[in-house]
Amino acid sequence: MSAPNYDSPLFALAPVDGRYARKCDALRHHVSEFGLIRNRILVEVRWLELLAESKDIPELDRLPDTIAGELRRLAEDFTEEDALAVKAIEATTNHDVKACEYFIKASIGDSATANQVAEFIHFGCTSEDINNLAYATMLKSARDDVLSPAIARTTDTIAALALETAALPMLSRTHGQTASPTTLGKELANVVARLDRQRDQLSAVATLGKFNGAVGNYNAHQAAYPAVDWPALGKKLVEERLGLVFNSMTTQIEPHDWLAEFAHALMRTNTILIDFARDIWSYISLGYFGQRVVAGEVGSSTMPHKVNPIDFENAEGNLGVANALLAHFAEKLPISRWQRDLTDSTVQRNWGVALGAMQIALSSLDKGLSKLKTNPARLASDLDASWEVLAEPVQTVMRRYGVENAYDKLKALTRGAAIDADTMRTFVESLDIPADAKASLNALSPESYTGLAEALTRASLADRQ
Repeated sequence: MSAPNYDSPLFALAPVDGRYARKCDALRHHVSEFGLIRNRILVEVRWLELLAESKDIPELDRLPDTIAGELRRLAEDFTEEDALAVKAIEATTNHDVKACEYFIKASIGDSATANQVAEFIHFGCTSEDINNLAYATMLKSARDDVLSPAIARTTDTIAALALETAALPMLSRTHGQTASPTTLGKELANVVARLDRQRDQLSAVATLGKFNGAVGNYNAHQAAYPAVDWPALGKKLVEERLGLVFNSMTTQIEPHDWLAEFAHALMRTNTILIDFARDIWSYISLGYFGQRVVAGEVGSSTMPHKVNPIDFENAEGNLGVANALLAHFAEKLPISRWQRDLTDSTVQRNWGVALGAMQIALSSLDKGLSKLKTNPARLASDLDASWEVLAEPVQTVMRRYGVENAYDKLKALTRGAAIDADTMRTFVESLDIPADAKASLNALSPESYTGLAEALTRASLADRQ
């Protein structure tokens, strides 16, 4: 028997790198080991460049063109081969950030000038100065370049379906029981409004970074160059060179409160999507939606007729996995013993798993939505079998005209009873209310009793029409 190839996706421990690997490809440049190393190199290079440009360090004058060019390449065109070289160094150093420092030193050459420049790589830094900025940069890009656009695509698909079905009547169910009718589009538009709000909140989460040395006091910086305004220089690196928000008050680590905010914003989005996936699953079960058959697919290993709502089930499961991890991130990361412990390091390496599960779920939702087809006949059948829902408008109009005990009279008529159109209209005719009010009530049907559902739907989605 040949030795197993553990590099094969068949041996992946996490499905984000095995079964669902292709669905996660868009995230790999951002929240993988490669992405972390690439962003560490970016931070180290930008700091060295800033020190050279600041004119505050006499021993570090203008960078020679050859060195500046190589640094620019590392920051802007970091390759897989570069990352492998860093990992090879780490195999000796057993320290991932120090390996990045040594890699940059090796990359700029071995001349006298390069050796002088090399002494200012990682100058004054603790590893966490590099790591916190690398994570902030990678999570910001994962959010802005991958997750937010993916959430927007799913939301836009739901919005398009909402507009298409804005006027399609549907029986509501509160507590699982028949309730006042709505439209299918209105229920979908509710989801769109919720997702839009959460996407705005996710985008508004400030991605913080610190750059202030071993315990947050610029101790080594001040000892070496007491005349330099180190907080201003650190802020310039974080905000101008990396596009983050500077956190000036920290211990050795950035306190990670913003990471909890980031995780919670993702969790709220995921929770809305779980709610949506379960509702669509239920509507499929009721027959309100059918699913387009995909040639070659099998629904059940024993029941040939099955077309199961597997995409919505997959989405629900993966969103739950993502939220379990995100909840741990939010609870654990802001807690660190005294000025620093290392428990955050191993936890943060799982960002890719959490975001990957979310990406898988969004992909599954998109696939499931693309196969949905509405069943107006089934929707109409449910409505026509539920005339009891008109007890609400009838008793409300009775109240308007002063009929005593209106609610109780409709309760006695409808609660637990089989009500049809004739029963309801006979009751209306017996009422002592104006003739035009009777005519309006008799003109109602469960299908027409949808209030402002269509108008609300179109108004809420006006910017998408």
